Amino acid sequence: MAADDNDITSKKARSKLAAQNTIYWKTLKPGLYLGYAKRKSGEAGIWIMRTYLGTEVTGTASPYQKQNLGKADDFASNDCLSFAQAQAKAFELQVVREKQKKAGVKTGPMTVAEALEDYLANLKAEGKATVVDARRRIDTHFLPTIGKIRIEDLTTDKLIKLRNTMATEPVRLRTAKGQPQKWAAAPVTPDEQRARRSTVNRTFAILKRALNRAYKNGRVHDATAWQRVERFRGVDAPRERILTVEECQRLVNAADAASGLRDLIHGALLTGCRYGELCRLKVADFQNGRLAIHKSKSGKPRDVRLTAEGRAFFAQITAGRKPTAWMFSKQDGRPWGDSQQGRPTTAACLAAGIEPTNFHQLRHTYASLAIMNGTPLMVVAQNLGHKDTSMVQKFYGHLTVDYQDDEIERGAPKFGIVRETNVVPFKEKAI
Repeated sequence: MAADDNDITSKKARSKLAAQNTIYWKTLKPGLYLGYAKRKSGEAGIWIMRTYLGTEVTGTASPYQKQNLGKADDFASNDCLSFAQAQAKAFELQVVREKQKKAGVKTGPMTVAEALEDYLANLKAEGKATVVDARRRIDTHFLPTIGKIRIEDLTTDKLIKLRNTMATEPVRLRTAKGQPQKWAAAPVTPDEQRARRSTVNRTFAILKRALNRAYKNGRVHDATAWQRVERFRGVDAPRERILTVEECQRLVNAADAASGLRDLIHGALLTGCRYGELCRLKVADFQNGRLAIHKSKSGKPRDVRLTAEGRAFFAQITAGRKPTAWMFSKQDGRPWGDSQQGRPTTAACLAAGIEPTNFHQLRHTYASLAIMNGTPLMVVAQNLGHKDTSMVQKFYGHLTVDYQDDEIERGAPKFGIVRETNVVPFKEKAI
């Protein structure tokens, strides 16, 4: 297929071209083309290189590979490429590609699976604790469905269809290795459907981040297909149930001490740490009255500040123990593992006579009680491992409003002046 030889060599010529979804192409040499994408009038266009792959592609896939080269210098020169610069870059990349091809290095179009694997490798390199969860979601939802598809062949319709299918699927249950997959019932009630769509939002965000990384690295020329796929709206979880101080006391007392659960729950309530963070703690991580979290969800370390009660608790459970020992361990001395806290926590709630709650709610309880006691949002956010107050405000903003109301009532000036009036507030009749 021959490319159309459009005049894209100068700013003046490009300014006369109409904005459109298709690309204006110019042949540089047989099998190599330079494209100019002008999506909107008044905005700088994008230079795109297209290479003919020939026999490297089989089946119905397109025999062309596209690569984003950068913005055109339509309105500015900084960080933008002129036609001559884009042309030189295309020739340079073509030489590199030919050398890679001779060396046996794969140079064809990037598939969704390759983008996802690259994303996971980057998470691992950055030490992000989310890599395990991301790996599970990718293996379950994306590799079997769209993994083999080239990113360039993705369409918004395909992605929306996948998103909607995921939202109606039953939840996968934990299944022993080698056994047929077990499934829960499909979501039926409004709350089940809301929860499922919320999960899909989080899972689809992983796919988008991987594809955006491929786009940023120049492996694909257009990100429109997935950027048009919107999140499900209005599916954020309702306000979390927060335990009262009295309920926390009952829960700690009811938790099994011999199994190590009691100390684990107590530690969570005193710190707001995530389950995984607590499981990775060593005795040596309690120093100078603080806890050192070396690996968090974000991958960044932090120090957790403690109350006097918290310092006394950690001093007690670490006293006389080896620095390399697990701070929280099970009865057999081994550390707590993935998803081993769920059922014991539910059993402890039932024994305490309170509504069952999951372990992560202990983190929410810590944050809520701290805020209601007047702790500044930024202090709470930093102790939880957030870079700013946005997440704290999202989940606990209503608590700060209540607190502010109480503080105004307590501290704002009162003058004791009562205006006399004959107006009586209207009371509605009971129906």
